[in-house]
Amino acid sequence: MNPNVAPLKGSFMLTSIVGFIISWAYVLPRSLSWGATFMFFFSLMFISSIISMTHSPYDVDDLLQIDHKRKKK
Repeated sequence: MNPNVAPLKGSFMLTSIVGFIISWAYVLPRSLSWGATFMFFFSLMFISSIISMTHSPYDVDDLLQIDHKRKKK
């Protein structure tokens, strides 16, 4: 079975990591429920970015060749 996985940008993963750290350091000590919710949300974002990296139907070499062809034009 070939799952349909959308390719996500690297900034999506970076946002999930930074958001988790901010939620853990600043939000969680002030409000347990909001901190836990934000940490859960950013954890889901991180997991989806990992899934996107491992199961993406696109090959990096193919994407680089497409970009190289666009730069030549």
